[in-house]
Amino acid sequence: MAVVGQRHARHIIMPPPNLPPHSQHAILTAAVAVPYYQVVPPQDVQPDRPIGYGAFGVVWSVTDPRDGKRVALKKMPCVFQNLVSCKRVYRELKMLCHFKHDNVLSALDILQPPNIDFFQEVYVLTELMQSDLHKIIVSPQPLTSDHVKVFLYQILRGLKYLHSARVLHRDIKPGNLLVNSNCVLKICDFGLARIEEPDECIHMTQEVVTQYYRAPEILMGAKHYGSGVDIWSVGCIFAELLGRRILFQAQSPIQQLELITDLLGTPSVDDMRTACDGARAHLRRQPHKPPSLAALYTLSSQATHEAVHLLCRMLVFNPKKRITAADALAHPYLDEGRLRYHSCMCKCCLNTNSSGRQYTSDFEPVCHQPFSYTFEEGLTSVRVVKEKLHKFILEQQQGNSVPLCLNPNSISYKSFASSQVAQPSELPPSPHAWD
Repeated sequence: MAVVGQRHARHIIMPPPNLPPHSQHAILTAAVAVPYYQVVPPQDVQPDRPIGYGAFGVVWSVTDPRDGKRVALKKMPCVFQNLVSCKRVYRELKMLCHFKHDNVLSALDILQPPNIDFFQEVYVLTELMQSDLHKIIVSPQPLTSDHVKVFLYQILRGLKYLHSARVLHRDIKPGNLLVNSNCVLKICDFGLARIEEPDECIHMTQEVVTQYYRAPEILMGAKHYGSGVDIWSVGCIFAELLGRRILFQAQSPIQQLELITDLLGTPSVDDMRTACDGARAHLRRQPHKPPSLAALYTLSSQATHEAVHLLCRMLVFNPKKRITAADALAHPYLDEGRLRYHSCMCKCCLNTNSSGRQYTSDFEPVCHQPFSYTFEEGLTSVRVVKEKLHKFILEQQQGNSVPLCLNPNSISYKSFASSQVAQPSELPPSPHAWD
């Protein structure tokens, strides 16, 4: 991956002149001069700093100068290096602007783009979350049964919404589950997401899902898969919350498959129906393994009968037999998580002076307008995608009284401009080439 900032003819929208001195410390500033522009008092300004990075972007914690709130700024570099890359960014932006759900991250704003001839990077503002589930799992802080239930409830609640929009996330892992100081959780990072494909004759990529959370059908070279790949990932995370360790931690995709069959046993021929010939032949050559699901009770004292029963419904080899997000939410194990979330954490239920807590009529709403792929029709070249993406961002900014841009005079700008995406050596192993 190229270092962000090593670009010829970098073009920055210059902020209006005569900004107050303390406003020049921030990476974000107004893109236009505003008569009554309220700048955050200097004593309240927190330093802008990096908080995360991945294969497709870098995220910083910054201050929105319009209201002084801390937000997350995601930089997507090298957007137009090839057709696949720019279509992926366009799709992710469309999703971030489409989703409206408390457990799914959505875009608050997109920074004003430069003239299209200088348009190379995209910057998106989202809500700032203080941590993620990976950091919480590996931390020394205790995780009670209530924590596990309310986290799992929110993951499945967000996933039910995404799947109802016909969207497969394809990279559910603890690091992509953001958590704030009130334990509210949001699913993030839609760089690998795509719409569910009903036609099983259309092949789908296997270069998805971090290996530890990769479903067996993908490990075995399935050319087509559905929402079950996300449910498998949630099952792995559920076990990780219970045991505070990765359930299937292998060094290679083949070893990953071995660990799965150690727990679930050797799959039947029908359960391997979508696997490629090479993967089926590999498992048939191995000694037959009986299932050892009772080992799940040893994860922790929180691995109760109800917990293990739900976990076993998620960790099913055959994706057709795997539980759905909607059915998992109806499992009795999550009753307490639902009650806790809607009693004091959600935004859909309200406290009233007259009658106390007023609960919503729909605890787990679906997306009433499925995500559409029609915008990708005609995206035949990088130039076409660039024009459409530039137009889309400008359309999203209509109605914004104060558009934002980067401030090259900021003391943090140089670090921000040179911050890097993940290098190839930091990324998970590619799928095994069976054939």
